[in-house]
Amino acid sequence: MTQEELTRMINEQEGQVSLAFPALMRKVYVWMTLALVITGITAYIVSHNESIIMSMLTTPALMWGLIIGELALVFVISGMIQRLSLTVGTLLFVIYSALNGLTLAPILMIYTGASVAKVFFITAGTFAAMAFVGYTTKKDLSSLGRLLFMALIGLIIATVVNLFMKSSGLEMILSYLGVAIFVGLTAWDTQKIKLMLAQCPEPTEEAQKLALLGSLSLYLDFINLFIYLLRIFGSRE
Repeated sequence: MTQEELTRMINEQEGQVSLAFPALMRKVYVWMTLALVITGITAYIVSHNESIIMSMLTTPALMWGLIIGELALVFVISGMIQRLSLTVGTLLFVIYSALNGLTLAPILMIYTGASVAKVFFITAGTFAAMAFVGYTTKKDLSSLGRLLFMALIGLIIATVVNLFMKSSGLEMILSYLGVAIFVGLTAWDTQKIKLMLAQCPEPTEEAQKLALLGSLSLYLDFINLFIYLLRIFGSRE
């Protein structure tokens, strides 16, 4: 089914999808919000534990292990969600959110608490605006999504290269590019989630798994947007 057909289905059969659709969309944002809360609490607790921070900063293998663990969880949730129960999928999402808070803690310590709070609210406002655009627009954003995905791959490659070059100028350019990419991805993912959940006539476990995947996508958009905005607007200690 094409995106145009899905859009037409929403317009023509609004009454049929309205029973399950609002509940599923609420779950997307509830799960996403809970994941952000878990990440924030974890980052705050870890940032105030000097022994954990020192272990992370002085043991590269530990940091790489955490990063690889996060990537593995994302791939498991995204690729195996149909084989997992909703409970297991949700638990893995919670674990991923906590691990993300753990790896974010050393980054947040670089910046002042006031600037972190300021950037968080900037991120929240930007995210909400783009999610609203993605939810309400009648324009098909799938071509934009494909372009942004390719740009994201380029961003990842350039970021890896800059780990060796250590160019502050390139890092700032990549930060602005990262903001642009994840602003667009927020709108695209929102539209994609909306159209995907509109096909679910009932809030079954399978439908809720799709909602969980949607919340993971938006969570990743928010976190990455926050990190790139922090690099631009954050005030260092």
